[in-house]
Amino acid sequence: MEFFGNMRLKIGLIILRKRLSKISHKSRYKNFMEVRNIGIVWDASKHQEFQSLARFHQKMLEKNIEVKIIGFHKGKHLPDQYTAIRYLRCIKSSETNIFYIPFSSEVQSFTDFKFDVLVDINFDKLFTLMYITKLSKATLKVGLFDPEENNTPFDLMMEIKKPVNVEEYLKQVIQYLEMINS
Repeated sequence: MEFFGNMRLKIGLIILRKRLSKISHKSRYKNFMEVRNIGIVWDASKHQEFQSLARFHQKMLEKNIEVKIIGFHKGKHLPDQYTAIRYLRCIKSSETNIFYIPFSSEVQSFTDFKFDVLVDINFDKLFTLMYITKLSKATLKVGLFDPEENNTPFDLMMEIKKPVNVEEYLKQVIQYLEMINS
């Protein structure tokens, strides 16, 4: 069974590479004062991180920055706490094809939207979330540094000791974005 899962994943990677070859990404970022929207790609299976994301959303609202989160939940049913939140969209395994590629209209609109900043909170490197991050049209992509990744989609990489605390990670992302002034 694991053999077929690995084959499906390899085919998914081939499809992703083919789509990426047709896209050019140019990083554009001036300073944090000009940021109007932030997209977050998140592993929604980690329920304990939700409160940190909700606090981050509230802090950004106070700065007039819109935050949209897309999460991937491996389960069949979404937890109740995820269902009525306007800034959070979750996709389930049933919304991916046989090669783990998400196909919902919500994913398409998220990847097509030109976020000023995209923050990747996919610490376990789930392919479905990696797919969204890599195809995103965000002007600046932020994620964790990975010495094993040679084709990273990130324009700004954070090196943080594992296990990564999401709240601390988001604080550091904002801190570094505030320091950049081109």
